[in-house]
Amino acid sequence: MRKTSMPKKEIIRQADNAVIAKPCFVADNFLDRFLGLMGEESLSAGSGLLITSCNSVHTFFMRFPIDLVYLNSKGTVLSVNKNMKPWRVGFPVFGACSVFELPAGMAG
Repeated sequence: MRKTSMPKKEIIRQADNAVIAKPCFVADNFLDRFLGLMGEESLSAGSGLLITSCNSVHTFFMRFPIDLVYLNSKGTVLSVNKNMKPWRVGFPVFGACSVFELPAGMAG
């Protein structure tokens, strides 16, 4: 992941204002969305990757499992896929416009 060139934000859960990911790297262009977490050693606890314009992901060329949170355009959670192992393909989630990737076990 080309973290240095990616925008960063903080992801906060609206229900209780808890910080879910800081930093959360944002993959908002073709190259960053394509590369995502491929080749990374890990995703550190407390951080995440938000992939925009996306309703499905894969974990090809990844070295660790992740949790996936599929969001609609308002940021509402539509689906959660926990502990997706490397070399898997996630099914598209109807209505999702972004996917939030977290270290495995962090999606609750």
